[in-house]
Amino acid sequence: MESDIRDNPAMSRFEMPIGDGAIAVAYYKVEDGRVVLLHTEVPQELSALGYGSRLAQGVFEALRRDGKRVIAKCPFMSSYAARHPEYGALLDG
Repeated sequence: MESDIRDNPAMSRFEMPIGDGAIAVAYYKVEDGRVVLLHTEVPQELSALGYGSRLAQGVFEALRRDGKRVIAKCPFMSSYAARHPEYGALLDG
């Protein structure tokens, strides 16, 4: 699943293709060496199908693999991390 997620630093976002040219994205900024997750978007017509959770899992897995600390300002990412304690060690703030 993580392999579906790619970091696009030029646009400050993680991207997950979901077919027919559509993508789900998680915007971020880097602040004091930490990745601040700001906003998550899934195309409206594809919401509630689990794509946001797949994206969140892939983002957290990629950040864990890279040894990054995370601040989850995005309500969706914060909520996802709260429901998945395996990512708690990544969180700051």
